[in-house]
Amino acid sequence: MPAADRYVVIGAAGQLGHDLVRTFDLPGELVPLARRELDVLDAARTAETLAALRPTWVLNTAAYNRVDRAEDDRAAAFALNADAVGGLAAACERLGAGLVHFSTDYVFDGHRRAPYLESDAPNPLGVYGESKLRGEELARARCRRAIVFRTSGLFGVARSAGTGGTNFVETMLRLAREGRAIRVVADQVTGPSYTVDVARKVWRVVPKATHGLYHLTNPGQTSWYDFARRIFALAGLAPDVGPVTSAEFGARARRPAYSVLGHAHLAALGEDDLRSWDAALGAYLAECSSSR
Repeated sequence: MPAADRYVVIGAAGQLGHDLVRTFDLPGELVPLARRELDVLDAARTAETLAALRPTWVLNTAAYNRVDRAEDDRAAAFALNADAVGGLAAACERLGAGLVHFSTDYVFDGHRRAPYLESDAPNPLGVYGESKLRGEELARARCRRAIVFRTSGLFGVARSAGTGGTNFVETMLRLAREGRAIRVVADQVTGPSYTVDVARKVWRVVPKATHGLYHLTNPGQTSWYDFARRIFALAGLAPDVGPVTSAEFGARARRPAYSVLGHAHLAALGEDDLRSWDAALGAYLAECSSSR
């Protein structure tokens, strides 16, 4: 009788990792590994751990995603987002395992005004995007069964290891409840995505993937300012919130003005059926309320 498939989730305590664990519904076994149990920066220990586990698939959600700090900490960003991914991919290849790796809309420069497809050429504006693109390249070059999912604007109930333990939605709600004046960038358009929806779709796609790269987000688009306004409306809050330009906001790293992702490869699988970002936001806020 053949051995059951074994799926190892790296970064299982983070926003996406947490939801990959709780939505797992495939035949076989899931092994969740939080950072304290496996740090992918330790390539030797990572290889040893995976050799002992003999996974069928490894899903890597570990990432350096401090976008502004990366501008002054290039080595750390590339160590986790690129070098560690290359080592992980090589370890998976030796074991005959597949690697699922997660990337970002920030690999694009934002010069388009229509959703970016998987076939569009990346051109990152900053160190974070550069490091994530290099991680994509290493994953696919070193593991023949690699699948890369690009996501954007993630929000989920678990704490994020890389963004101060929070996400944009929670940051906006905290600022509103503190009575702070809030200024949000209005000239950057993206597709916010609920990690529960992303995770569920990953488990649908992995067994039947026909491409090595998928864009996976909740459909629709919004500026960060309009996203914030919708958060407040759904939460029943009315803070002092106003729009600013990227130049006025003055972030350290440049972001793409438009980074909405199109889902050509999901559509080819018949899997481009996620709910809108607005519906997903409502579900997220309802989940947060029920867990308090």
